[in-house]
Amino acid sequence: MGMLIDLVAGARPNFMKIAPLYHALAAGSCFEPRIVHTGQHYDENMSDFFFRDLGLPEPDIALKIGSGPAGWQTGQILGAYESVLLDRAPDVVVVVGDVNSTLAATLAAVKLGVATCHLEAGLRSFDRSMPEEINRVLVDRVADVLWTPSPDADAHLADEGVPPERITLVGNIMIDALERVRPRFETANAPAHHGVAPGTYGVVTLHRPENVDDPDQLGRVVDALVGAAKTVPLLFPVHPRTRSRLEAAGLLETLQGAAGVSLIAPEGYVAFMSLVASAGLVITDSGGLQEETTALSVPCLTLRKGTERPITIEQGSNRLVTTRTLPEAVRDALDQERRYLRRPDRWDGRTAERIVADLRDRFATAA
Repeated sequence: MGMLIDLVAGARPNFMKIAPLYHALAAGSCFEPRIVHTGQHYDENMSDFFFRDLGLPEPDIALKIGSGPAGWQTGQILGAYESVLLDRAPDVVVVVGDVNSTLAATLAAVKLGVATCHLEAGLRSFDRSMPEEINRVLVDRVADVLWTPSPDADAHLADEGVPPERITLVGNIMIDALERVRPRFETANAPAHHGVAPGTYGVVTLHRPENVDDPDQLGRVVDALVGAAKTVPLLFPVHPRTRSRLEAAGLLETLQGAAGVSLIAPEGYVAFMSLVASAGLVITDSGGLQEETTALSVPCLTLRKGTERPITIEQGSNRLVTTRTLPEAVRDALDQERRYLRRPDRWDGRTAERIVADLRDRFATAA
């Protein structure tokens, strides 16, 4: 048996990040990857479809925690994963991203002295009103190894006094996942399934609390989308959390009745990336989608005050917008000739290889 490596995932973006690493670890004899699904997000569209699309097996361990307030959810995951570690501790725990599962698993592992590595470390929005920012800062403070996606992340950690020996710049694991499924999404022709032609529509994804939790702000978001749809048809795969907020605010019918807006169910990864790759533009508050659109040279309008991924603005096609500026930004994005920019360094589909090499270097005696 090789070194036992726990890959902890809880939300849909986590699955894309663990998949390339799982396949890279499973390809050799030095490692035994164990998938731990916390159940932070769990319905078929939000997890099972993604496991199939990414070629992942059923999770080895399913904690089945479910949704709930952030503090409750974090505590439940921490306790449940601690029990897993006490039953059979791995040699290394890998946590990814910045969701509640990331923080909870990190705390459980570190408190029991299990080596813990944070994949996608060092990202900072400098907006403490974002729950994800709190998670990122805390995880990076206590995790043993910090794998960063870009030089700005290294700089943030250095500014926070993190010793350089804890940091390895490995690149962007999301691009590994994208490249792995690219042949499939390039032939999936998802736009045709929704009755649209490539380049003639926009894709919308919105789920962050700052956009959907406050009814007044959500109303402004809906108004902005209705205005944007006067310029370009919008396909909106509605996140379950967002749908519940729209219903509670009495805004779901407004969107359903708006000309040019099509609300659709959440897609699997292949179908969704097929839609994104052929879109005229993307409107989002997602972190990962800012990266994927940069890799695909698709104009991205990010409905947020700031981003922990500034490299997507500096080197990519991403732009920050507000509800007030969104309709005009949509027109500008459609008028611009699509720019095919150089991808940021180490966004090359080989990040998982570099992580495996770093694991061997750091934990050679266990492997």
